[in-house]
Amino acid sequence: MSKICESMKELISKEELDKAFDSRFPKEMQKKLRGAKVAVAGLGGLGSNIAAMLARSGIGKLLLVDFDTVDVTNLNRQMYFIEHLGKPKTEALTELLYRINPYIEYEALCVKVTPDNVSELFKDYPIVCEAFDRPDQKAMLVREVLMKCPHTTVVSGNGMAGYADTNEIKTMKMMRRLYVCGDQKTDVGNGIGLIAPRVAVCAAHQANKVLQLIMQND
Repeated sequence: MSKICESMKELISKEELDKAFDSRFPKEMQKKLRGAKVAVAGLGGLGSNIAAMLARSGIGKLLLVDFDTVDVTNLNRQMYFIEHLGKPKTEALTELLYRINPYIEYEALCVKVTPDNVSELFKDYPIVCEAFDRPDQKAMLVREVLMKCPHTTVVSGNGMAGYADTNEIKTMKMMRRLYVCGDQKTDVGNGIGLIAPRVAVCAAHQANKVLQLIMQND
């Protein structure tokens, strides 16, 4: 257990956190969220924000997967801070999440996702959030999870660049086990960058769809 996790547990007990959660959510919701497992693949603008929202929502276990380190170009839209520069994103994000809730189970894997390891990584997770940057990597993850993890639903992000109307960002069911969040059209390749507000809105759509899927599960 990290020193940050230990220090956070000294500041607040699990009972105190649970009591605050219990006062705001119905018992059935508490039970389902605390029993849920969710994987987040890619810990950039989408993934780091998704993970923080799910941690605040009391998800029981989060799997965090990324092979990259925090770069100064990440600071305009991702959850990281200047002191995280150069750290693996898995390490930096876990430190942040401990500050939100040190009693959630976090598993962080600093590894690149490939077609060869998709099944090993995600087969035990009912929900995977796809949060990669590159279109080819997004397509690869969606394809491989749907093919190799028959009990897993993918919640993907596609189209959140620039500063256009955030109301254009929607959540759509594309297949039985695939939801896509975004505007389906804006791309950084069109000469517009990724900016915090729209990226965060898309991430919120993904996190919210995760919560809906958990609550709909009998």
